[in-house]
Amino acid sequence: MRRVYCDHAATTRCHPEVARRVYEYLTEYYGNPSSIHAVGRQARKGVEEARAQVAALIGAQPSEIFFTSGGTEADNWALRGAMAANRAKGNHLIISPFEHHAVLDTALALEREGYEVTMVEVEPGTGIIRPEALLAAMRPTTVLISIMAVNNEIGTVQDIAALCAAAKAKDPDVIFHTDAVQAAGYILLDVKKLGVDLLSISSHKIYGPKGVGALYVRKGFRFGPGLTTGGGQERKMRAGTENVPGIVGFGLAAEIAARELERRAAHAREMRDRFLRGVLAIEGVRLNGVDPFVHPELRHPGNANVSVEGVEGEALLLRLDMAGVYASSGSACTSGSLQPSHVLLAVGCSRETAQSSLRFSFGDENTAEDIDYAVEQFAKSVEFLRKLAAPGR
Repeated sequence: MRRVYCDHAATTRCHPEVARRVYEYLTEYYGNPSSIHAVGRQARKGVEEARAQVAALIGAQPSEIFFTSGGTEADNWALRGAMAANRAKGNHLIISPFEHHAVLDTALALEREGYEVTMVEVEPGTGIIRPEALLAAMRPTTVLISIMAVNNEIGTVQDIAALCAAAKAKDPDVIFHTDAVQAAGYILLDVKKLGVDLLSISSHKIYGPKGVGALYVRKGFRFGPGLTTGGGQERKMRAGTENVPGIVGFGLAAEIAARELERRAAHAREMRDRFLRGVLAIEGVRLNGVDPFVHPELRHPGNANVSVEGVEGEALLLRLDMAGVYASSGSACTSGSLQPSHVLLAVGCSRETAQSSLRFSFGDENTAEDIDYAVEQFAKSVEFLRKLAAPGR
């Protein structure tokens, strides 16, 4: 049976060069980077080289990169570190209603702890945030704004530079964070041009190992230490022995991603568009989010999210899985939930539409033949499930 992986927004296969580098640091260069002997210094060298590689991917300085256990920790740290260190300014933060749960749930937890949270208004259907909507949500007590660069479910690309510039024109002291986990490696990121103070990225979305990410922290504003205590690692900002194999793998993955960005984005877009042309020709299949054939710059090049009239998304997902086509019913972090996607609800989809939706995300390993097979199995699965739901027809 053919196997077609269409879930690159959930995770990616580790690049062979990256896997080899990780193995080297598991078996040969295994020192603790805090140790002052030669083995430790060798590990430290690997960590600092990786820091420079990750910084280069987003146009930052190496001293502005702090390694974490992944995008989720980076998001948690961004919100908690900013709010805790700036209590004198206020207790208000702004997020969008379709953030990844790493931001959304952290904001809601902060709200339970006494902070005030505002969900900025988004454009129905697309989730685009307009600067005027963001400005309307701001208060004198606003400490932090967190808006994701690219949505993980429907692929909407926000104009972070415009949003950040508008916010800082109104209040130069406001802190701006963006979750760029889905953007990195597919959309050019330059923290200086974006103007952001904080930015989160993750290794395993760019063909690196799992369990490692990074938080960019711009120099020159008040920001608190990480979520762990007990050591002086990461320049006394995040305690805990560094995940050296993961970090060096992340560094190499970032270097390759920077070099391959245009090619990877073009390939993902070609595969995505081929898939959409096929499935949107099926009766009752509709696209969720920005139309990439009209505004390709406003959607992640590899993202497709569709709903199927008369078919339960989970049933279709399982049927495709049996045929060797692997997709998602939403964010991989919440795919076990029976609740409809909060992202689709946030952009105005009905619960029925949200529960009939699947996300397909394409990457390097997909071929035109893979896409044609995926479209064929999608059509067969939809036909089968519709007949099952209405056996008398």
